Amino acid sequence: MSLGTLHGVGAGPGAPDLLTLRAVRVLESVDVLALPRSSDFGASVAWSIVEGAIGRRASQVRLMLTFPMAKEPASILPRVNAAVDAIGEHLVAGRSVAFVTEGDPSVFSTFGYVRAEAVRRWPDLRVEVVPGVTSITAVAAAGGVPLADGHERVAIVPATYGVDDLVDLLGRFETVVLMKIGGEMPTILAALEKTKLTEHAFFVSKATMGEERIERDVRAVKAERGGCFSMLIVKRKDQSGALVGDVPLRAPARQTDGEATTEEMQ
Repeated sequence: MSLGTLHGVGAGPGAPDLLTLRAVRVLESVDVLALPRSSDFGASVAWSIVEGAIGRRASQVRLMLTFPMAKEPASILPRVNAAVDAIGEHLVAGRSVAFVTEGDPSVFSTFGYVRAEAVRRWPDLRVEVVPGVTSITAVAAAGGVPLADGHERVAIVPATYGVDDLVDLLGRFETVVLMKIGGEMPTILAALEKTKLTEHAFFVSKATMGEERIERDVRAVKAERGGCFSMLIVKRKDQSGALVGDVPLRAPARQTDGEATTEEMQ
């Protein structure tokens, strides 16, 4: 039996032109696109991202797979098994399948569960992962801040799984990225007030999409329930992250007539 290849392809945060060249090449070449969605009657966000870049091909199968927005294994596991059943029919027939994920396949993605189960069933299965631009970096770009400089450390936290230790994390990491906010916004804001970091946070919804929204005053979103495309970044910036330590960074010396700059002499 010659199995087809399973690809995990990152579609990026939402803007079709943030798809990588490799992602486009793989998506255009595979026999089957496996497209996750949150309900049996809903649209696939992943497909809405990639369709504009690759279009529709009559011979290419589009396989819709439902994964409800749930945390409980009892809700997720049956959907993963059903997805691998459907994908497996094509793999066993020798067809290549691309499982398209929002963002990156390795960051809080259902693809991880699908991959593990598929490899368990077919140990010789070839799996290739195409990284994508993550929402983490897209939100930082939208907010106009670097995630980390020099010695700074970053914590990435799925808030819906608990933020009881957030005050501690805010004290130990220069940057804290809060994903999957759900209904935890009041708790998050309380932690920011306690650590006096409210002014150091910003909120972004649907980064890179047409509906992108940025809130610099995070208190304005206290009553909101953060969707899967919402994120909050706290950037302490209370120390220089420059690798030169305590030595201040200096601008290049101004050149005078007949003198060469430091850069020109090196």
